[in-house]
Amino acid sequence: MTPINLNKPLPSWLALTDEGVTVTLAYKATVGGVVLDKLSMRAPSVKDMEAAKAASGGEMDKLEKNLFCSLLAASDAELTALKIKDYNRLQAGYFRLVEGDDL
Repeated sequence: MTPINLNKPLPSWLALTDEGVTVTLAYKATVGGVVLDKLSMRAPSVKDMEAAKAASGGEMDKLEKNLFCSLLAASDAELTALKIKDYNRLQAGYFRLVEGDDL
């Protein structure tokens, strides 16, 4: 995972909302049969994390992918079809959701 500096201002491709984050993609992606240039990720719950852990078999990369699929309402195939640049943006958005700015 890419380390995130929470003290820096948000990049132009990341928007925080009351429910989560919206990530503007560098490359269009298809989710649910719809071609998108932005993905919205809702904030995770404890239940989301528990389900992702249970499905991961202890593998951290699978845990993250399972969690992201749930938070994005995307399939594994749709998530893994993303370009690395966009996946890194999703990671940055996720860390903005779960880390406190004042920590």
